[in-house]
Amino acid sequence: MGAKPYGVVHFFPGGTQEQYEASLAAVHPGPGQLPEGQVFHAGGASEGGWTILAVHESKESWEKFRDDILVPRMQAGIEGGFASPPEETVIDLYKVFP
Repeated sequence: MGAKPYGVVHFFPGGTQEQYEASLAAVHPGPGQLPEGQVFHAGGASEGGWTILAVHESKESWEKFRDDILVPRMQAGIEGGFASPPEETVIDLYKVFP
């Protein structure tokens, strides 16, 4: 059996669309492009802030993106981006439909 898809939900309390756009531009390879290993991305306003859902090919793919790109860029500071780390929920996905 191959790699299992892995889901990550990030909730940014008080987060805004403007912060999301700035953060997305800093950690994704280009407009409309997903980082290597990510197969799905969605973001939107939710009660009390902003929520992002990402699906990666595997837990290892998520960890590589998190450790090599996401955390270093957020720790360095993203102008106009989210001001604090998110509340994180991870999902060992059972099923993903196209």
